[in-house]
Amino acid sequence: MTQNQIKNSDFDRLDVNFAEAERIVGKSTSFWKDAWRRFKKNKLALFGVGVIILLAIMALIGEMISGHTYQTTNLMNANKSPNGDHWFGTDNLGRDVFARTWYGAKISLFIALMASLIDLIIGVIWGALAGFYGGKVDEYLMRIADILYGVPYLLVVILLMVIMPKGLWTMILAMTITGWISMARIVRGQVMQLRSSEYILASSSLGASSTRLLVKHLIPNTLGPILVTLTLTIPTAIFTEAFLSYLGLGVPAPQASWGTMSNDALSSFEYYPHQLFFPAFFICLTILAFNVIGDGLRDALDPKDRK
Repeated sequence: MTQNQIKNSDFDRLDVNFAEAERIVGKSTSFWKDAWRRFKKNKLALFGVGVIILLAIMALIGEMISGHTYQTTNLMNANKSPNGDHWFGTDNLGRDVFARTWYGAKISLFIALMASLIDLIIGVIWGALAGFYGGKVDEYLMRIADILYGVPYLLVVILLMVIMPKGLWTMILAMTITGWISMARIVRGQVMQLRSSEYILASSSLGASSTRLLVKHLIPNTLGPILVTLTLTIPTAIFTEAFLSYLGLGVPAPQASWGTMSNDALSSFEYYPHQLFFPAFFICLTILAFNVIGDGLRDALDPKDRK
């Protein structure tokens, strides 16, 4: 059929309702709701969340349900294998390993979470100021961070642990001396990228102060990378605490953490492996859980993966 042969009668005219055609029928959603929807699809990340929740609950009630305390010694029950009374067995002083494991979970998780929280606060403030103001402010702040980053992390931590008295806050302070630098660099890069955005220029033109721009616009829009970095900082802090405690620089006796329990069990590992197995297992499980949560958050918050 040629063009000259096409007639209007060959077509059926459809009535078009332009108002109905332009109506948005899909359910609107926010960025965070969409991120949560995609995060829920990651079964491994949900498993990590479940593990962390379970560990937190057991850290609070584990010692109570054991029927024993973490510091009660009984040489008559020393080095017992797991049994009905002592579910994880006992150590060389007859202390219940189950009670000490969950008390140690409380100490290890508290140190890791506090160290990560302090790293978060210092890193976000430092990086946001450097990225927002730029110029000499950025130069001075980041050169200080580079100098601290150039000092071996474990060397700084070990020196502080040797000089200062042993304790929870000494270990937290030692871990946060240089632990915030990675967070600061990530926040700085995000803020430098966002500060030239149109909505930042519009807010600035309307008279918004620097503090308001940072608090209301820039930092909230960097929460995705901040949360991912935070979830990956926590397992690093847990490993560092366990490593220092394994070296004998952990919390003082009779307090227990997973690292101190591993250190105490090393000498008798060949004969009583259960004393080392349980704290080492929960260290690995916790680190794995936080890592898979971090991977899940990274995928959920990445705008490139949105569909």
